[in-house]
Amino acid sequence: MLRKTHFIPKCVIFTLFVFSSVLTAQAQSNFTSKTIGIGVVVADLNRSLDFYVNGIGMVKTGSFTINEEFSKRSGLANGVATNVTILKLENSPEATDWKLMSFNTKASHPKPRFIQDDTGMQYITINVKALKPIIDRLTQMKVPFLGSTPTPLNGKSHFVLVQDPDGTFIELIGPLE
Repeated sequence: MLRKTHFIPKCVIFTLFVFSSVLTAQAQSNFTSKTIGIGVVVADLNRSLDFYVNGIGMVKTGSFTINEEFSKRSGLANGVATNVTILKLENSPEATDWKLMSFNTKASHPKPRFIQDDTGMQYITINVKALKPIIDRLTQMKVPFLGSTPTPLNGKSHFVLVQDPDGTFIELIGPLE
């Protein structure tokens, strides 16, 4: 007995491939930016600015105020006003916004020693052109390095781990020089 086989023409397969690619592209086009702006509440704004600008090497690119009315209406801070300082790795529209704000209160939980000590965002990764200048600045600022730092990753890159003043882990990855 002969079995009947089905043949799907290549043009049909190609059309299905193009159609699925268009659907995937449309699903990804819901966003107006390729980056995510990250808001970070810190205990001491000046101390955190010093760490990120003078230690890590970020640049201040702007600031804005959340007033009492918008704070309450938006649900952000129940009517508490705050100033937000925007930092970036470079002053570029494609760079992620690292938005620092403070309500002048300490954290309600202990500073984590390891990333598994708490939930939520625990660390960020920053890829750098050279680690040595950052290591030198952080050493001068007496920022403690965690683990065996710098840790070699491959022939060129190394890994450095520090924490910001509020306990967020900062992974720095790149060549030493």
